[in-house]
Amino acid sequence: MSYQVHTCKVLSQKEVAPNIYQAWISNKELAEQAKPGQFLHIQCGDSISMPLRRPISICDVEGENLRFIYEVKGRGTKALKEQTDSLDVLGPVGNGFTIAPDTYKKPAVVGGGIGVYPMLYLTKQLSGASAYLGFRNKSLVTLEDEFKEAASYLSVSTDDGSYGNHGFALDMLKQDFAEKQFDIIYACGPKGMLKAIQAFAKEAGVPCQISLEERMGCGIGACLTCSCETHEEGAGKYKRVCRNGPVFWAEEVVL
Repeated sequence: MSYQVHTCKVLSQKEVAPNIYQAWISNKELAEQAKPGQFLHIQCGDSISMPLRRPISICDVEGENLRFIYEVKGRGTKALKEQTDSLDVLGPVGNGFTIAPDTYKKPAVVGGGIGVYPMLYLTKQLSGASAYLGFRNKSLVTLEDEFKEAASYLSVSTDDGSYGNHGFALDMLKQDFAEKQFDIIYACGPKGMLKAIQAFAKEAGVPCQISLEERMGCGIGACLTCSCETHEEGAGKYKRVCRNGPVFWAEEVVL
């Protein structure tokens, strides 16, 4: 697997929810290579004071332009939101979601928190997907109109009931499962949510792919910082999320 560093023009950066920023960047080669579920490994600030890049999922691709949405939490993302000219981006990195319209005709897409954002590009690539989105509260609800346009059905939930359904995205999917008979589930979000989806998919006998979030160092599989446990025996028991993922079949991994 080869990796390439791209210089990307920053088209825009803006706050779309409290501490949530959306960036559009432009690079033809990067956009042509990007697949749903992959991520960008971005240099935030200067490489001397912050040598480690930050992994941020691809939210959308339009022509030569890519969008990513991120939460400002630490030093790196605080520096990132101030970069308005160009970005040094390694990518696209990792393995994306499996899209097989001849095999999976009734897909369900589940996103929770910042895990909502990489699911938009996936939903746009699927046919007839039902999307289930979960946010902590009304102030964090984003991309609703775009998911409405991309999906055949959309359910929005908030933990506190301040907008949409009161509860979790998975709760709404469970309510609809008997009627809609999904034949694959795609999910990205907090580990607790993914663990619950993993268990539900196993019980229901439905294939499921999950996108894992782990702290990363190099982003190319050399440093082992982002290793996750799998059910494989022997030397292959631990996989690198950046290189072997971030998307895995749910039955592969131990959560």
